[in-house]
Amino acid sequence: MVIGAGLGGLCLAQGLRQAGIDVRIYEREASVRARYQGFRIGIGGPGLAALRECLPQRLHPLLEASTGELSGERRVVDEQLREIRQLGALHGGTATDRHVLRHLLLAGLTDRIQFGKRLVRYTELTDGTVRAEFADGSSATGDLLVGADGGNSPVRRQLLPDAEVVTLDGNGLLGRTPLTERFAGLVPGFGTVVNGPEVRMLLGKMEFRRPPHLAAAELAPDVELPETGSYLRWGAFLPEYIKPLPADWPAVRDLLLAGIADWHPDLVELVRQSDVVNSSVLTVRYAKPVPHWGTRQVTLLGDAIHVMPPSGGMGANTAFRDAALLCRAITAVERGEAELLPAVERYEREMLEYGFAAVAESLEQLPAFAPSVTAGAASAH
Repeated sequence: MVIGAGLGGLCLAQGLRQAGIDVRIYEREASVRARYQGFRIGIGGPGLAALRECLPQRLHPLLEASTGELSGERRVVDEQLREIRQLGALHGGTATDRHVLRHLLLAGLTDRIQFGKRLVRYTELTDGTVRAEFADGSSATGDLLVGADGGNSPVRRQLLPDAEVVTLDGNGLLGRTPLTERFAGLVPGFGTVVNGPEVRMLLGKMEFRRPPHLAAAELAPDVELPETGSYLRWGAFLPEYIKPLPADWPAVRDLLLAGIADWHPDLVELVRQSDVVNSSVLTVRYAKPVPHWGTRQVTLLGDAIHVMPPSGGMGANTAFRDAALLCRAITAVERGEAELLPAVERYEREMLEYGFAAVAESLEQLPAFAPSVTAGAASAH
């Protein structure tokens, strides 16, 4: 039983389904479209390899077509777009939209997933199984329960009540603006950092190789991908003295526009044309390391155990790595090559080591990514 239909949980379910293992997914949201979950993320290296390992081979061409290139020079400019310096080129990464990728990972799992299932508690039973109990009064029983339910994980709260997730103070914003010819030049390579007098912005391009819904119609007609257009994803960080931030995006946008009124017109217009639905205040959190807890019929994956700041771009990649590793462990049990609890323990110990190493690396990179939360991160860490 997988609790949570985020990227990591769905990646695990895809791998288990390929291995012929009975997997069920329970998601608290009413549907895959229930709330905003769409922004650009970068995947590459072990994360991309793990995703491809779990995803059926027939969907690999669609994965390629519905993503974009993430490579090239990283440049730093001032508020008038005058180049200050180059940070060096990066190559080999893939840019993907979280919402589009989540739809792709749902392919073939519609008979394995139930929406509207908010976990209330789980109970480990005397016969070695575990029962999940949901807010609607229903329950489900299985051999293993996997908490893949994000940074506010109810599974983690019950399994590890002393585990701590730190929310950092800061004035971060996450914006999204449709990609036009005018805005495309703002990010000629991997990404652009804008160092203004008081405001810093980070710009990244999500330019799909093909419109996702059209790519799906040709390459995998049974898969429905959203009609998401290419866009620029940008983060902005306001001075500490601007508090509190308004709750609604138009008011936040106007506050940012006031702070950059004398910036280059392209940057001002980028903010002005931001998508109200897909832009929000940015919350930065990280999990403090925990020791191994003693393996049970319950385990954790992704942000449910090692939530990390977005600075290193490693959150989704690490969740995919978790999913592939746990899938291998469970598959070995299914084949009679291992016992369940020892296999899960090996997964947990390896996952804890690289997962919290990724959290530490993300924290080290945080000052360059989000200067307004640096002091809080340093004291919390």
